[in-house]
Amino acid sequence: MEHILPYKPTNKVRIVTAASLFDGHDAAINIMRRIIQATGCEVIHLGHDRSVEEVVNCAIEEDANAIAMTSYQGGHTEYLKYMFDLLKEKGVSHIKIFAGGGGTILPEEIEELHAYGITRIYHPDDGRSMGLQGMVNDLVEKSDFPTGKNVGGCSDDLSNVQNIAKLISAAENHPEEAETELAKIKELAAKSKTPVLGITGTGGAGKSSLVDELVRRFLIDFSDKQIAIVSVDPSKRKTGGALLGDRIRMNAIKSERVYMRSLATRQANLALSAHVNDALDILKAANYDLVILETSGIGQSDTEILEHSDASLYVMTPEYGAATQLEKIDMLDFANLISINKFDKRGALDALRDVKKQYQRNHQLFTQDVDEMPVFGTIASQFNDPGANSLYKAIMDKVVEKTGADLPSSFEITKEMSEKIFVIPSKRTRYLSEISDNNRAYDKWSRDQKEVAQELYGLHKSMETIQKSSLEDKDRLLKGLQEAYAQKLVHLDPKNKQLIDDWSDLQSAYKAPEYKFKVRDKELAIKTHTKSLSHSDIPKICLPKYEGWGDVLHWQLQENVPGRFPYTAGLFPFKREGEDPTRMFAGEGGPERTNKRFHYVSLGMPAKRLSTAFDSVTLYGNDPDYRPDIYGKIGNSGVSICCLDDTKKLYSGFDLSNSTTSVSMTINGPAPMLLGYFMNAAIDQNCEKYIIENGLEKEVEKKIAAIYKGKERPKYQGDLPEGNDGLGLMLLGVTGDQVLPVDVYEQIKAETLTKVRGTVQADILKEDQAQNTCIFSTEFALRMMGDVQSYFIDKGVRNFYSVSISGYHIAEAGANPISQLAFTLANGFTYVEYYLSRGMDINKFGPNLSFFFSNGVDPEYAVIGRVARRIWAKAMKHKYGANERAQMLKYHIQTSGRSLHAQEIDFNDIRTTLQALYAIYDNCNSLHTNAYDEAITTPTEESVRRAMAIQLIINKELGLAKNENPIQGAFIIEELTDLVEEAVLTEFDRITERGGVLGAMETMYQRSKIQEESLYYETLKHTGEYPIIGVNTFLNSKGSPTITPSEVIRATTEEKEYQIGMLQSLHSHKSDLAKESLHKLQEVAIQNKNIFAVLMDAAKHCSLGQITEALFEVGGQYRRNM
Repeated sequence: MEHILPYKPTNKVRIVTAASLFDGHDAAINIMRRIIQATGCEVIHLGHDRSVEEVVNCAIEEDANAIAMTSYQGGHTEYLKYMFDLLKEKGVSHIKIFAGGGGTILPEEIEELHAYGITRIYHPDDGRSMGLQGMVNDLVEKSDFPTGKNVGGCSDDLSNVQNIAKLISAAENHPEEAETELAKIKELAAKSKTPVLGITGTGGAGKSSLVDELVRRFLIDFSDKQIAIVSVDPSKRKTGGALLGDRIRMNAIKSERVYMRSLATRQANLALSAHVNDALDILKAANYDLVILETSGIGQSDTEILEHSDASLYVMTPEYGAATQLEKIDMLDFANLISINKFDKRGALDALRDVKKQYQRNHQLFTQDVDEMPVFGTIASQFNDPGANSLYKAIMDKVVEKTGADLPSSFEITKEMSEKIFVIPSKRTRYLSEISDNNRAYDKWSRDQKEVAQELYGLHKSMETIQKSSLEDKDRLLKGLQEAYAQKLVHLDPKNKQLIDDWSDLQSAYKAPEYKFKVRDKELAIKTHTKSLSHSDIPKICLPKYEGWGDVLHWQLQENVPGRFPYTAGLFPFKREGEDPTRMFAGEGGPERTNKRFHYVSLGMPAKRLSTAFDSVTLYGNDPDYRPDIYGKIGNSGVSICCLDDTKKLYSGFDLSNSTTSVSMTINGPAPMLLGYFMNAAIDQNCEKYIIENGLEKEVEKKIAAIYKGKERPKYQGDLPEGNDGLGLMLLGVTGDQVLPVDVYEQIKAETLTKVRGTVQADILKEDQAQNTCIFSTEFALRMMGDVQSYFIDKGVRNFYSVSISGYHIAEAGANPISQLAFTLANGFTYVEYYLSRGMDINKFGPNLSFFFSNGVDPEYAVIGRVARRIWAKAMKHKYGANERAQMLKYHIQTSGRSLHAQEIDFNDIRTTLQALYAIYDNCNSLHTNAYDEAITTPTEESVRRAMAIQLIINKELGLAKNENPIQGAFIIEELTDLVEEAVLTEFDRITERGGVLGAMETMYQRSKIQEESLYYETLKHTGEYPIIGVNTFLNSKGSPTITPSEVIRATTEEKEYQIGMLQSLHSHKSDLAKESLHKLQEVAIQNKNIFAVLMDAAKHCSLGQITEALFEVGGQYRRNM
């Protein structure tokens, strides 16, 4: 494709970009907003998970020309139509709407949306024909019209936000035409008493986050006051574009009482726009109670803000260099208050002392106590930070003192300083490099020991040869060799000598017809060979034919047989008989439909390994609702689950306490809530069994009738599918503790918790690094995960993984296999460090951690599991001193979603087959093969069966897969293993340099790296340098356009209506119990007690949305990044 030049807009074009509600797929829109900026536009980027109302209000306040959305999670038709309707209703139909969503927005839906009035939906085929720049040019050209014209009469009604927005645009774009209106504004502003708080500071000091925290406190402090924010960002001199990025950081502005406008400087080297005064005048004339003006952070000595503000705050960080630098900062002469933000950084207390002294010197306040200087240490990123509380109170007092404004603050503050609640203690931030050092030391030791063993073998062989010879002085020679042997033997670790001595016994053990070994005190005997159709004995495990002791030893130290340290070849001596790694995947519509799918795909299978995909409403901790942008997503791209009864129906007919049942739940932010629902569903199943065994059915029915008093109870919709015996449905609408004696219920609960098998995704670190479904602040989310693990230890939950640490989403967002593996293992070790810092025993929590990788067709994917197992085992054994169970890294693999293309979708199964082969050969613990139509729709019954058949054929039919270590010993596999292992350790060192995983996340190191790698792949795909069959090469006669599958799955209206109705009756029937539960939940969160223990009870009466909202109030909402 020829190079396309950017379109040059004639007007100042402003575009709002975002990902739709409950959608974390923000990599594409992030790339797009960069290209839109480079094409000369001012971009207001809102990031992921934005409701229609938020986007529309932003577009109105910012007086934007257009909105550009990405939507990948379904519900796009309702979302975009609702956006069009809302713009029309608010009288701003001139704002254009653009959108895209890969292959998920079908061609007929695109036609329908275009006909409805959406300006343009871009489809993957448009990308191929137009290129990225071509699509952006089209978008910008269609949006290239003037704003801020025809503002006559706007000043008469400044209670209307649109008039304010239009007037600010007029002042920016057409001041001559709007002269009369702006003159009126000047008069009104002159009479206004609205105070202006100016905030400036260095770039990246956290001004926007701090403003968000101040606004949040203002709205709590004053229930009837209104606040406006003007935020200025620099324009790019080269292109004229600008990233107006402050709005993305704001959570508090989602309020009727807040107006925010982002301005670009539109000139070089200035921190403020020339039109700031006009904007402030307009907001003063509109009689806001307080206006905050935030400048772009481009330098230290920025005092221009003082001309526009009544009170000023300077924001800095502790990292300003030597104390003498402070003498150069002009704002320390003029600012009324100073915030040293990011107060958790090294040297914060010294910085506080130095800045206070400098302030005292600059203001000649030598008679006052230096500690009384208005300098505050703050951590804006931390929920309810005491420093930010003190700063807010001081600001309000200063504003009142300077202007006499009617803003008497009654905000309560405590005397404590900002203190970071560290997830990882600061003295432990080198943990990843310690692991690198540990593992490299082990490797060096094993090489050295190999040399020693090889020399001993040489001496041993020489002695054997001489012994057999007829040399005259062989006794003298032998004596010399024996002495040399004895001296050398001292350097060989006795355990290594044992490994060499036992080598022949080990070989014999695998040649015997049965191999005996112990698993948790149970002796198992497994056949060591299988018979082929040709009557050959095919060994399940093959050992190398090495004879040299160095090779024998080194192989055991670095590779070894499956089931032995360092577990490179696998965790268990043999695979379980009767349980393949196959997972049964489902998630669509309401719980009944997914339950039917689960029974369909697991019918006749000896083990039920259910893998659950939830809809995006559930993923973001929300309840179903009639609001169109929520309604469209109920039951699409996953199953809708919002309460305990949903969970009971979802897993009904599967005995959740049976050792052959295991359940995987792909959920992130609301993982603790879904886990609470799951555990309660399992407990109530066992209560049901107890009721039947003891003939208590009639008695229990009476109790339930008394609870419901004639009101309708929740029930399973439709007939039970084949295979569903109804287990789990008897207690719908109630819980075991309401119908059974307390002691009986408690015993059943205790026993159930020790039996359930499965995993909950829960890994919020990777969410902040990749596809984003974080809903709580990082610290709070990690704390809840720690609470879950702590509860598991207390209750003896040994077979359920408290977290599945995931690389899948990192790979899906664009990372290459090495980055995926390095980031995922680094995240895993972060949980280890965090749990250790909470005083947990590594041998108790280690076995509750599991991993989840994406696969691909890159060469490194052939060894991703073996490298992960090896790195984990070496670190857990030699660095952390963990026992064998904790040394074993269990991992699940899902074949790559990125290699599922929307073109020539039939070819996707070929790629999936190759990836399944990689995973099975590498001894993964469980495997989910993606359906070939997944790039376009929720998988259909037919496509899921095909996907499962892929791995069943490999496991049951492929002869070589009867061997359980088929890749061991291949030269390329050994080479790749060493190469990838070293690459991961090197990446650990890079992350350490950035302050460990959490430090690196602050500077968005992982996110940037993932996006760079994604763009590299997309570029090579686009130019054809990286050939993809049926996508950019080997196209069919029609050019391989994007395919519409024969069946597309969407949730039905009946399912959505039932979910909403059922939820409403839950809310009305259990309102008192829910209120009490939520109050208790908030109390334990504030008192720093175990949240999950109380959440287990709240899950009985509360819906998902109720719990999420309650926790937001005490744990803080996630703050988005660029």
